[in-house]
Amino acid sequence: MKQSHISSIIQSLIAALLFGVSAPLAKLLLGEVQPIPLAAFLYLGSGLGVLGVKLFQRINKQGLNREAQIKKPDYLWLAGAMIAGGIAAPITLLFSLQNTPAATASLLLSFEGVATTLIAFFAFKESISQRAWWAITLITFASIFLSLNLNAEWGFSLGAVGIIAACVLWGIDNNFTRNISAKDPLTIVTIKGLGAGSFSLAMALVLGNKFPAGDVIVGALLLGSLSYGASIVLFIHAMRGLGVARTSALFSSAPLAGILLSFLLFQEYPSWMFIIAFPLMIIGTLFLVNEDHGHDHAHDMTIHEHAHAHNDGHHEHEHHGAAIPKHSHVHKHDELIHIHHHMPDLHHRHIHSTES
Repeated sequence: MKQSHISSIIQSLIAALLFGVSAPLAKLLLGEVQPIPLAAFLYLGSGLGVLGVKLFQRINKQGLNREAQIKKPDYLWLAGAMIAGGIAAPITLLFSLQNTPAATASLLLSFEGVATTLIAFFAFKESISQRAWWAITLITFASIFLSLNLNAEWGFSLGAVGIIAACVLWGIDNNFTRNISAKDPLTIVTIKGLGAGSFSLAMALVLGNKFPAGDVIVGALLLGSLSYGASIVLFIHAMRGLGVARTSALFSSAPLAGILLSFLLFQEYPSWMFIIAFPLMIIGTLFLVNEDHGHDHAHDMTIHEHAHAHNDGHHEHEHHGAAIPKHSHVHKHDELIHIHHHMPDLHHRHIHSTES
């Protein structure tokens, strides 16, 4: 496996860790604040936190011109991602958390990876290996076990179904974001966070929701800056190297951190369904770690812009003067046919007739 792919795997796992602790901590905050204003403060926190990083970079002149900036055609994808993942999904999740144990909710969030993968395969034709399909199957069965409520009239917990619906919305968000993942992740998260957070805040005001004390607001902003802001930035970086399906499958390890924190905060002991689902989640996640994929493939002539270095075998254009570090500019790829290990990253989104 290439070093860049290992780096992307690490980025996705750290993103999962940061997001994984959000469910139990958000449930803790729900005792002090209603779902819609909490969603607003979480996303405002993500936008403000990342905006702070961008301002720091600008003041210190760090990272300038390293990332491609968002252009007019990108805003449609960004708007769709913001509506699905920044507004509808968190509000649905937070209402559902009110009637769902935090540990169960943390594991159900793994279904986001399943939803993302299915949308990537059917709607965007991303290649999925047999190993990835096994991971999807295991995580799906685990999510079904966690959704069952034999004491309910219809056999399913409404809160659990709501969390799965939020995961589908985040799956749509992930795939829309995939289409602009070559652009500056800090800009993407800043716009999405401030836009979605402001909309949810306005909704809370219109509905007359009560606002919490200042310390609760600060806590929600801090949680949002890490569990949504930093996590999404790392997720976008990982998508560049692994594609959205595999990144999301690895991101499904997020509940492991949430489960441990739920046990500590709420003393929620696992049911027998939880005990069945837990190892399925772990096995499904591990299936992707050692995936190996390589074959003869062709690159059509392409002109695009994104952050890149000149040591990856795909960026061999010359710059006048001394060698420069990672940077961004419009550049051309000539037609090329070769074989090497690869993932469905920015340069390998070709269609496969069969997968193995």
